[in-house]
Amino acid sequence: MSTSGRDTRNERSARRWPVQHDGTFAARESPQPASPQSSSRVEVAYQRLRAQILDNTLPPGFRALEQELADRLGISRTPVREALIRLQKEGLVEVIPRHGMQVLPVSPTDMADIYAVLTALESAAAEIVARRAPSDAELAPLAQASRDMAKALKADDLDAWAEADERFHRGLIELSGNRLLIDAVLNLWDRAHRARMSTLRMRAKPVNSTKDHTLLLERLRAGDARGAFEANRAHRERASRELLEILERHQLKQL
Repeated sequence: MSTSGRDTRNERSARRWPVQHDGTFAARESPQPASPQSSSRVEVAYQRLRAQILDNTLPPGFRALEQELADRLGISRTPVREALIRLQKEGLVEVIPRHGMQVLPVSPTDMADIYAVLTALESAAAEIVARRAPSDAELAPLAQASRDMAKALKADDLDAWAEADERFHRGLIELSGNRLLIDAVLNLWDRAHRARMSTLRMRAKPVNSTKDHTLLLERLRAGDARGAFEANRAHRERASRELLEILERHQLKQL
């Protein structure tokens, strides 16, 4: 083989892998991580778009180009694109190549599936919490949320009731200490949130939910793992039936 051939290969190698003074190849430098400022912009875009989807500012079926969303948020397209990828993984949007994104609706079938999984996971969390016999201090946030729910119902403040209800359930799953379970449940909550809030004033006054929470608290305090599991399962299954009946009664095909 000619010297020129070897030289050509060495030149190609040198371009790929820098040569050190002793003639050995140096390791290629790893790509630099994203700057804190870049990561922060992605997080801002993600949180703002997510909030607007969940509160129906960006309703189901809403479409927009990346540039339109960037202009709306007052930032560049790159963090918006990365935020949309995260939202697509959570099932909130569909990213359409060269056409931006679309906010995904939630159908009655979707809600039935979401509640089936949510019921299983959250009931497992209740069982985990009860098994380790939580202290009164650990259960205090749940007890406060339950009292706030009762207070909101007396004042006919359904928005305050819904906030306290979500606070109760979030506190319950966080007490489980199981990060995978917590993340899975929070993702399902996000997908169900719009349907729950859209139908909040279509349902009967949610006095049963407040009673369910009181019963669940009693089971948790007693360290009754099976009782806590069953109490939460019955609570979620009833909530699912009520929601699906509302969707059927009002002929709501998607939310």
